[in-house]
Amino acid sequence: QLQLVESGGGLVQPGESLRLSCTTSGVHWDYYAIGWFRQAPGKEREGVACFYYNGGTTYSASADSVKGRFAIAGDNANNTFYLRMNNLKPEDTAVYYCAYAWVPYPDICTGIIDNRRFNYWGQGTQVTVSS
Repeated sequence: QLQLVESGGGLVQPGESLRLSCTTSGVHWDYYAIGWFRQAPGKEREGVACFYYNGGTTYSASADSVKGRFAIAGDNANNTFYLRMNNLKPEDTAVYYCAYAWVPYPDICTGIIDNRRFNYWGQGTQVTVSS
């Protein structure tokens, strides 16, 4: 059974950093995409980072809204993916989700990261940035 479990959220002050983890099981590893999304109260779910793998070729991207501060990385050996978030701001406060898609094409990670293209989701982890 395919599962994704996020961890690492919490309360931090503006300017601090956090690293979220997404531990996966039961996924297809030949080609896939892992996306990180966030949803703040009253707002739509927003894609913030994406990692694509196909036979040894990888591609990663961050949304314009977080570019230069957020980065996604994968540890295939441990089936875990990370979202490193630096210089956090109060507007980054949200529930953060990781999601998985079994797709052969990397375009899923280009442009706007569309949550409708991801099939499996974790339960989310809360990130609160406040002084």
